[in-house]
Amino acid sequence: MNKQKLWAGRSTTPTNELLDEFNSSFPFDFVLWKYDLRGSKAHVQMLSDTKIISYSDAEKILNGLNQVEKEIEKNEKLWFEKNKNEEDVHMAIERRLTELIGDTAKKLHTARSRNDQVATDLRLWLINENLQTCDQIIDLRKVLLNLAERDSNQILPGYTHLQKAQPISLGHYWMAHYERLSRDFERFNEIRKRVNNNPLGSGALAGTTYPIDRDKTTSTLGFSSPTKNSLDAVSDRDFVAEHHFASTLLIVHLSQLAEELIIWSTDEFNFIKLDDQFATGSSMMPQKKNPDVPELIRGKSGRVLGNLQSILVVLKGLPLAYNKDLQEDKEALFDTCKTIKLTLEITSRFLESIKINNLRMDESVESGFLNATDAADYLVKKNIPFREAYYAVGRAVQYCTENDKSLADLTINEWKKFHEKFEEDVASHISLRTCLDNRKSYGGTSPDNVKLEISKAREITERDLESIKKQR
Repeated sequence: MNKQKLWAGRSTTPTNELLDEFNSSFPFDFVLWKYDLRGSKAHVQMLSDTKIISYSDAEKILNGLNQVEKEIEKNEKLWFEKNKNEEDVHMAIERRLTELIGDTAKKLHTARSRNDQVATDLRLWLINENLQTCDQIIDLRKVLLNLAERDSNQILPGYTHLQKAQPISLGHYWMAHYERLSRDFERFNEIRKRVNNNPLGSGALAGTTYPIDRDKTTSTLGFSSPTKNSLDAVSDRDFVAEHHFASTLLIVHLSQLAEELIIWSTDEFNFIKLDDQFATGSSMMPQKKNPDVPELIRGKSGRVLGNLQSILVVLKGLPLAYNKDLQEDKEALFDTCKTIKLTLEITSRFLESIKINNLRMDESVESGFLNATDAADYLVKKNIPFREAYYAVGRAVQYCTENDKSLADLTINEWKKFHEKFEEDVASHISLRTCLDNRKSYGGTSPDNVKLEISKAREITERDLESIKKQR
């Protein structure tokens, strides 16, 4: 049924039903209802405090808004179904308020436009989403710290170009992903400062002639400050784009981790064993155990990246101030936030469930000449120029390849064919454990380094957690 629109003062005929469907955002912006009510309560209280409306009218409106809130809380789905033909959540709440308290409800919108109302609701909602995401990033960082501590002494082949390169600690590997997530946390923390500004009171685009108190609503709603320019305030969606970007980079990091875990779970690598709780089988091949969790993480990264593209394309050609295109800022944002939170949660649980195949990792580091750099460094420490040492060890590797040997298999006479400075102690210098333990440079992979970094990281993670708690 085509109801009279609350904004239809100029119109002489009802809108076309096709336009109503095309124009409606209620099916997806209903998630903002709590924040719309918060914003409206703060606004009407401010109107009363500044004597723009009477105390009695404000009290009546506030009681009505509280009743609407109770109705929705009692049964969200039912309330949604009853109002699904409304244009948006803001109009749905205002119409229900009018049904409950009559004409006094019409004073709620004094000194306010839907433009600043929507921007306020969205910022309030996104601050909460940002904090939830930060919580989950911290949870995943804790999982990685536990894994790193457990696996600090496990030797793993490190790769470049997916070719074996040098030995690393598996704990060092987990800490690499911890560092990426730490940067993700910092990004979300930083952008929250720019979300935390109050556009309420900007009106449609030019402010208002009423003597409103924007500091009052800013304080009531928990914003850090009011926005400075009314034109910018109602049209700004930088904070949406920034959240998309931070989310995209976060899920790209998770996708990179997922890709590696998929490879590690293959028979060819066999570095990890999947837990039955987080793996699926084949409908045809009874032997299969498929890594669906990391595959879906990898797949959902494309979805989140696409949502970033979407908001940037929406924004790129918009003149000031508000344009209806900005209605398209929400669906993609809601989808990204939901996807990110679910992905973070399942990544944590998946990582906790996998079993490391330590024997296979030990076997894998024995091939691939992972200690070749250390053999070159052995000569450099005897004052041989690095390029000369590099060339000598390169010839030794070629010799081993042709004779099906490892560097550890070479006799001292064989070593001296490649350089006279090789001595009996070369074997102890190029043992894989020595290669790992000696990498003590700051940020290096030695187990001692890893354990020290874990200790520092635990303190930082707890500090980050406390900072998030204080902002709730």
